[in-house]
Amino acid sequence: MNNRSISEDLFLTHAVRVAPADTPFWYTSGKLGPFYINTHFLVKDEQEANRMLSVIEDSIKEDKLTAPKKIFDEFMKLYQSSESFKNVTDKLVETARKYDFDYISGGERRDFFFSMLPAHILGKPHITIFKDCTAVVTSSEFTSAKTADEATLKGKKVLHIADLITEASSYERAWIPVIRGLGAEITDTVAVIDRHQNGRAVLEGLGVEMETLAGIDKELFDKGLDSNYIDQAQYDLVMDFLADPDKYMKSFIAAHPTFIDDQIALGGKAKERAELAVSKGFV
Repeated sequence: MNNRSISEDLFLTHAVRVAPADTPFWYTSGKLGPFYINTHFLVKDEQEANRMLSVIEDSIKEDKLTAPKKIFDEFMKLYQSSESFKNVTDKLVETARKYDFDYISGGERRDFFFSMLPAHILGKPHITIFKDCTAVVTSSEFTSAKTADEATLKGKKVLHIADLITEASSYERAWIPVIRGLGAEITDTVAVIDRHQNGRAVLEGLGVEMETLAGIDKELFDKGLDSNYIDQAQYDLVMDFLADPDKYMKSFIAAHPTFIDDQIALGGKAKERAELAVSKGFV
């Protein structure tokens, strides 16, 4: 395992991207923010991450039973060639070793980037959970695929590995009900990033403890500033946002009074987000 921190790899692969001080990002909620998180870029870069999302989608469309092996094979090639992907995978394996479990699970789509290889390396079968709440179980070699059922999983302990925990809505809506619905137990989950948006409390309420490799917090951006991945102006905006996201947006709009009109004039996604912000009363 190399000594480079996950924090460093997040900046190097642009998995964490901080906007220029005068050009924040639109979030799907219609709010503005100074950074964007794409944990799956750790696979190597944005291009490779997008290629793998296509591989995942195409494989699932073709056949859910054969999909896990096809996806795993592609990730194995990347593990052997991408330093950042090997690094995050090895750190997840090291973290997972602390827990007592029989299976590793991951949910469609981005969890697969981080759940499949640890299952293989640790010699544990993998539960591939799909968005429609069906699931396929495979061996640690991703062979012997079969539809997940209670006969196979009753009483078994499952460790779920995810890319990112925000408000844990996917866990609440899908991953935990699927696992428990199959008669298995889940008491722990490991993820690459904690966005610190109440996910831990939600999971605790569901009887699940979480552990992550990194968090979207002051410590992460301190490292980014110290290593010159971001400048002081970007850092200051991120700190303002982390302290009070709503105040950050209001302050930015007040300092850039033509921003909303300029965004609407651009058309496309920028126009949609700006109009959403207006309709929701954010500006």
